[in-house]
Amino acid sequence: MSKAHRGKGIRELAARGRGECPVCKRNNVKVLYEQEAGEQKLKICKTCKAALKHGKKSISV
Repeated sequence: MSKAHRGKGIRELAARGRGECPVCKRNNVKVLYEQEAGEQKLKICKTCKAALKHGKKSISV
């Protein structure tokens, strides 16, 4: 099982991969999952990625 979104792989990212999720607007969460919104690629949190996958949320650009 891949552990790319855990500790060692995110150490070199800015703020260790933490920031504000553009979908749910929560602060200081890991924003590591890339999602396309129109022509842009956004980095979103894990819970928003799951909600988008199951159709419970949508990204408004």
